[in-house]
Amino acid sequence: MTEQSCTYLRPSRLTGGRLALETSGGSALTRPGPAAHPRFFTGFLTEAAPAAAGLSAVAEVARTRCFLPVPEEARDPVVTCDGDRLRFESFSACCGVYARLDVLSGVLDGEVHDRGTTNVDVNEPLRRALARVGGADPLHLAVGPEELTVTTRDGAVVEKKVPLPQRWLRGFAEVQVITADFDPRAELPSAEAARFLRALPAKSGAGGAQWAVPAGHSLRLSSRPVPGAVCLAGPERLKALAPLLPFVRALRAYGPPVRPGARPCASAWEFELPGMRLTVALSPEVRRGFSGEGAVLDSLTGEESDADLIGALLAFEPRVEVDLLADRSGLPPRRVRAALTRLGTGGRVGYDLAEAGYFHRELPYDSALAEALNPRLVNARALVAAGDVRMDGDTANVGQQRVRFSPEPSCTCPWWAKYRGSRGKCKHVLAVEIVRGGSR
Repeated sequence: MTEQSCTYLRPSRLTGGRLALETSGGSALTRPGPAAHPRFFTGFLTEAAPAAAGLSAVAEVARTRCFLPVPEEARDPVVTCDGDRLRFESFSACCGVYARLDVLSGVLDGEVHDRGTTNVDVNEPLRRALARVGGADPLHLAVGPEELTVTTRDGAVVEKKVPLPQRWLRGFAEVQVITADFDPRAELPSAEAARFLRALPAKSGAGGAQWAVPAGHSLRLSSRPVPGAVCLAGPERLKALAPLLPFVRALRAYGPPVRPGARPCASAWEFELPGMRLTVALSPEVRRGFSGEGAVLDSLTGEESDADLIGALLAFEPRVEVDLLADRSGLPPRRVRAALTRLGTGGRVGYDLAEAGYFHRELPYDSALAEALNPRLVNARALVAAGDVRMDGDTANVGQQRVRFSPEPSCTCPWWAKYRGSRGKCKHVLAVEIVRGGSR
């Protein structure tokens, strides 16, 4: 567990149609390095009710544990301002649900003061106030400390230590790698989206994951995967977003290609709201968090120099263009993508499915811990250092295990027998790839 001290000048609040979101420490573009309480945006949200519902949904995900529900301390969503939009992100306490609200420029009527990333305080009184925002209500948003000095009242200063688990950092890294391989599979208009969500079961069945299969302008649930289907493990996790339905204009489903007999896999669901998008990614199983998927391991076996170069070129652009970064850096697009993946392990890069592109953020974590957060990679490097990797053509002996690379990587270890690569590579395959020069 990584403890990060989030200090707020005062609680976030909604009074008289003015929503003031207090920030903790973070990074800002115009003030290099950590900022005590960065201030990003002040102005009106022209779609008040959908914005309130979307922000409430992100905050609700942060305080939810889908597997073995227990009382959980609420965690503070992450907000990024890139000058074009505001992005609010969170993970569930079990790390199996990722949520991001993109508030686009068309509904922001105000002034952008800075670009950067920080945490925002969304407390219980604020959640109750947001729930009362109606369609005709004005909503003025201030992200960061107020411009004018406010007379301090007793209890006005809030000091709060919020435990941000290592799983959040690992989850941010895994989600951007996993979703970058997704394609759009279905789009439902508002009426069909409402029917689909309301018909979802309230609890997961005993048969495991469900599969959403395109059927005309809607989706039907099936117990078996077929080409074009989207995995929906734990349908109740998606059904929990039903309060958004009055504002939903469309629902889009994203997922990887699947074949008959495919194992459960992650999926993403994008709710189109007026001037906003709420994207929710679901892990392959309710009891399975994104933090252990192992999708980032390939990129971590490479060198850090490319990531350092690409990281220096990021500047909170609304959309990170791989080809543009390739031109600026002189690296081929393949190496730029690998560098972006490595930057994602430090929380510096996310992936936007709607725009099929990366975006820049700066989480308050030490990116040097990226490898330490992936024990399989640590163990793989230990095997290499101990001289336990013995190459033999397209195969290798790693300790007592045999690794093969034709036609696909495989290993004789219990991990590989259990997961068959569905949760990333085992330490033995990673050790061989390190010896062979990585996967770059």
